[in-house]
Amino acid sequence: MKKLLMIGLGLMMAGVITSINAAEYPNRPITFMTMTQPGAQIDRLTRGLSQRMSKILGQPINVKNVTGSHGTVMATELSKSKPNGYSLGVTSLTAYTYAPHHAKLIYKPDDFDYLTLVALNSSGFISKKDKPWNTLKEAFAWHKKNNKAMVAMFHGADDRDAIIRIAKKEGVKLSLIPSKGGPSVIKAVTGGHASVGYVGAILYKHVEAGSIKLIAAALGDRLPPIPDVPTLREQGYDEQVEMIVALVAPKGLDAGTKAKLLAAANKLANDKETQEFITGNLLMRPVKWGEAHADNTAKELYKTFGEQAKMK
Repeated sequence: MKKLLMIGLGLMMAGVITSINAAEYPNRPITFMTMTQPGAQIDRLTRGLSQRMSKILGQPINVKNVTGSHGTVMATELSKSKPNGYSLGVTSLTAYTYAPHHAKLIYKPDDFDYLTLVALNSSGFISKKDKPWNTLKEAFAWHKKNNKAMVAMFHGADDRDAIIRIAKKEGVKLSLIPSKGGPSVIKAVTGGHASVGYVGAILYKHVEAGSIKLIAAALGDRLPPIPDVPTLREQGYDEQVEMIVALVAPKGLDAGTKAKLLAAANKLANDKETQEFITGNLLMRPVKWGEAHADNTAKELYKTFGEQAKMK
């Protein structure tokens, strides 16, 4: 009887401690992991969100760059983190919805809580300004005519697989180079190491500077700042590549901690300055915020990509 009483008291104390920890959250610095190099568009987004959410939560939020395989390296580290609200990720959903169908990973999509979407990264395929083509279609035609392999730098598995399918359709050989984020793609393209590269909204400032040109919009529609460049579909390719960025946590956050994070995210969703930072400063597309929408989006994308993978 005494032993049972002690066990009962132990369980009660554990519950009390958990409640206290949740009530105190956060009581120390938080880390936002990001999947790209410093200076990349998603890195800039992560740092902007960390500064704004830090003011709301009352604790510093540090940014940790965990690069590799377009987010799967970061997702792996995040999956090993304690679900206590102190390790979160700002990342493309690709690592959680597309990559699991095409690579052996130690994590599953269900190992995470998708707290909210934050932005859709404008993206496209680029080339150096002086290349003798202005569209992706023309780039493939040039390589085919000159019997040359196209050197292409990719961001993640989704854009890599898209360019592979397009090259197969066009009958052009590919030489693929993985990237560590937008800056590395820009460097490779402008340095002549890659003829074509896939990159996010960081492309705008380099197009404006005249060092690169957009040769295909990767989203479902054209990019408003560069409306003359056709999409992949308009160039005859049944392809669309989207970098939907979300705030993600390891599965298992206690209710109190999750509620505080969701409340902070909701404030940012309704903050005009934050939304202007995302759409005006970073030139990313707006998205619907909220946990339910993020969770549904992740599930729908995982299902869609799974069906596509089966058709291979």
